[in-house]
Amino acid sequence: MNMDPVEDGGTRTAVTQLQSILTASETLEVWAMQRRLFALNHRRLIVAATSGRLIALARGLFGGFTLTDVRWQDLKEVQIESGIFAATLTIVAFASPDLASASGPTRLLVYTGLVKAQAEALYRIAQGHDQAWREKRRVRDLEEMRARSGGVQLGSLGGAAPAGNGDVASRLQQAKTMRDSGLISDSEYESLKAKIISQV
Repeated sequence: MNMDPVEDGGTRTAVTQLQSILTASETLEVWAMQRRLFALNHRRLIVAATSGRLIALARGLFGGFTLTDVRWQDLKEVQIESGIFAATLTIVAFASPDLASASGPTRLLVYTGLVKAQAEALYRIAQGHDQAWREKRRVRDLEEMRARSGGVQLGSLGGAAPAGNGDVASRLQQAKTMRDSGLISDSEYESLKAKIISQV
């Protein structure tokens, strides 16, 4: 766990508020505080990575706070832009409450003026989750496409029962789409095509 020392009372309060909203099994991994210079017209912002999500906490001018969070499985893309004095973290997240496929509506979250070293540590953690969930979504999309193409599993090449020519053409087209999308290799496509044709 990469936890920077708490530098002042405001940061200490923000970190305490962060810890108060964690679930029982959730742990705070790293946070990035907004520099004072970038918080002239509002209270400073703190962005944190936990074991289950990314959290942004904006403290209200008269107490309390506004919470924004993104579950790691909803993360689509994370980017960082480091300047001389601070960094900007940009998050693109799926808006769907489900484990969505790699398409669908998204929301954009931009956090400016973060302490560079803290933002870079946060970015590394978010990027790791981004890559892991991107692969899980790819596998899920692949399995759904395989199911739609007639239940053919490439590992065993076991297919559905023989069907009419219309169904065969549809399954061949789906196999081609899978290959063109990069979900299966050329050799897997050829094997799948041969299996579908052999069932005619």
